[in-house]
Amino acid sequence: MEQTDQRFESFVIEHQDMVFNCAVRILANRTEAQDIAQETFLRAYKHFESLRDEPAVRGWLKTVTRNLCLNHITRYRSKWRFFSDWRKSGTENIGWDPVDSIPSPSPDKTEAERSDERSLLEELLNALPDHQRIPLVLFHFDELSYEEIAESLKISIGKVKTDIHRARHALKKKVSLHQAAQQEWSRQRKSQETNYFPRRLYPQQGAAS
Repeated sequence: MEQTDQRFESFVIEHQDMVFNCAVRILANRTEAQDIAQETFLRAYKHFESLRDEPAVRGWLKTVTRNLCLNHITRYRSKWRFFSDWRKSGTENIGWDPVDSIPSPSPDKTEAERSDERSLLEELLNALPDHQRIPLVLFHFDELSYEEIAESLKISIGKVKTDIHRARHALKKKVSLHQAAQQEWSRQRKSQETNYFPRRLYPQQGAAS
């Protein structure tokens, strides 16, 4: 029993970040995501003997986490009552990926800078309303089809497509605004640094001493 507990502890350490990130992307709430992660590992513990050597264990954990999150939302969040079946005509840029909204990391950037970019994406993603963020996460991060998302959320395929389309547009807009604010901050900082230093460090030639 003690040996099993030690193995399970190592199992949790190995997969806890993946499970938590999966939950927090859907819920946009760290406390709720921690609760879901805990419930996921409680379920994993019950099946640990068959799971620990299973090659697809990460997929099993993601599926359990996703289902727990969706059950939590439909059960406890009244805002989901606004999910109505309606669709809007229009074309979709199906090939768009939210990660593409962040400029590709430069080879010269440090790991800390790349981590900041990932954190920015998570922050902007979490700022989206539930009905936009969740279908977008399920489509791009969990790689579910429109049909699978519609079935999971109990809404129409047209509603799924519309919400993903709006989420993409909103996320692109948030990224653009953030980048514009960064550029303005850099411009002002550069201007302040330029004005800080004297224009002439030495008197001009011929000037009275």
